[in-house]
Amino acid sequence: MGVISLVATMKIAEGKNDAFETAFKDLQAQVRANEEGCLQYDLTRSKSDPLTYLIIEKYADAAALDAHGKTDYFKAAGAALGAALAGAPKLEILDFVN
Repeated sequence: MGVISLVATMKIAEGKNDAFETAFKDLQAQVRANEEGCLQYDLTRSKSDPLTYLIIEKYADAAALDAHGKTDYFKAAGAALGAALAGAPKLEILDFVN
């Protein structure tokens, strides 16, 4: 198996943008410092709906994605990120086509 991507769509509760972005940036720093198999881990915000964010992730392989979800810092960030959400995130795993 090769490179895979994940797009997580997150709808944020009104007034929670700053808390969500801060929590994500803290997590992003940990991911970038500790996960060689994570090739991209970026936060984007919709121009048409500022309460909608997409996290764009790319991993060297499925094992790297699996390892990401098992890290202590990812699990710890879940509470802070979840507190800002207005509903369940939508996750889509994609095969990378080049």
